[in-house]
Amino acid sequence: MPQLLVASRNRKKLAELQRVLDAAGLTGVTLLSLDDVVSFDEAPETGATFEDNAMAKARDAFAATGVPTVADDSGLEVDALNGMPGVLSARWAGRHGDDVANTALVLAQLAEVPDERRGAAFVSACALVYGPAPGDSAVVRGSWTGDIVRAPRGDGGFGYDPIFLPTGSDRTAAELTPEEKDAVSHRGRALAALLPSLRTVF
Repeated sequence: MPQLLVASRNRKKLAELQRVLDAAGLTGVTLLSLDDVVSFDEAPETGATFEDNAMAKARDAFAATGVPTVADDSGLEVDALNGMPGVLSARWAGRHGDDVANTALVLAQLAEVPDERRGAAFVSACALVYGPAPGDSAVVRGSWTGDIVRAPRGDGGFGYDPIFLPTGSDRTAAELTPEEKDAVSHRGRALAALLPSLRTVF
């Protein structure tokens, strides 16, 4: 059975991609995470854009494993913070992956910002690398607009989901079911845009 490496240790991202593949009828592909392959030196995420970071992660993982690889880099862009935290989203409060601290810092930075100026967007860049040649790759972007609420709500999702209220919704991203989120989220949209390239590979 063909394999597809997801350059992440986040099982929720793996499950999200699995749901997208299943919904698209792209079955018979075994998804692997970085925990399922021999470890290798992972380059730090120093790119200036989500696309740069996603492509670097995918190229590194493919070069180390030879397995077609999908990598994503995603984050939150807040209008009142001039697009930050952006590519720094995972380590905004200083320690990588501390969702509670990152969320608390954004809320503190927006404490004096009125409701009408709390616009934001989740952004995801997804890269696919399936061969050594420069053309053996693809990178796409998805975005999801909304506003930042004043206190966390919901216990689903991860990251900044509890403080992100999607446009037109009365529930935060953390209050949506996984299926509802997949249908509209930044990563769901990016993965959907990547499907034509995945169909070519598999």
